[in-house]
Amino acid sequence: MLWDTHIHTYYSGDSSAVPEDMAYAAKHTGLSGICFTDHLDLDYPKEPELFLLDIPRYLEETRSIAQDASDTLENFTICTGIELGLQPHLAGRHQKLLREYDFDFVIGSSHVVHSIDPYYPEYYEGREESQAYLEYFSSILENILAFDDFDVYGHLDYVVRYGPNQNRFYSYQTYRDIIDEILKLLIGHGKGLEVNTGGFKYGLGHPNPTEEILKRYRELGGEILTIGSDAHKPEHVAYDFQKIPEILQEAGFRYYTVFRQRKPQFLPLP
Repeated sequence: MLWDTHIHTYYSGDSSAVPEDMAYAAKHTGLSGICFTDHLDLDYPKEPELFLLDIPRYLEETRSIAQDASDTLENFTICTGIELGLQPHLAGRHQKLLREYDFDFVIGSSHVVHSIDPYYPEYYEGREESQAYLEYFSSILENILAFDDFDVYGHLDYVVRYGPNQNRFYSYQTYRDIIDEILKLLIGHGKGLEVNTGGFKYGLGHPNPTEEILKRYRELGGEILTIGSDAHKPEHVAYDFQKIPEILQEAGFRYYTVFRQRKPQFLPLP
């Protein structure tokens, strides 16, 4: 069975989910384990307090749930991670935070591009959608070059969830040069990639990133690949996970990855 290693709870500003409810939803779907990965987005535009995380309380509660689960839920594991919203000028603060607190897993994600979240329509105003997407991918390169103490990069083409046409005119081939540069940089730094099924939930018909990008990552030598639903509600845990084994096998993967104490473990695909 698979793990869902991208899950949000009421510790994230965009979720009201109770952690225990997320854990029991995951167990009910037949997963082998989960990792809580609540948001920390420092210097978030418009709403600076929205994605701040009470880390001591978060760690205390999720670890208590994990201990309880080890006693009551057979063959089910709960880990605690974090999703860092990367921006180059935050590199020092992120590094200090990771020296202070221990997590099982760290996702690095791009939610803010040059002081604006692509979630907001104004990110796309006054320019072609393709220019907005290109700036997003360029910002990922900036983030990795500034800070690489994460385990995987999350939802690599997150931007297409919110573009005016979403992924109607989007493809790996259109942005091949810069996406390849990102993938090579991740592989060169020993970092992994996340396959995020939130793309299906947003009606894209594909995960984030797309199947083509997953295949290209494997062709370039990428091996570290985690699976996450990006769930913010119990009913979205393991969203469309039944599609994942075939997608990954067609991309050339035979294993997927989970992290415990920041160390990768490779598990066979079911």
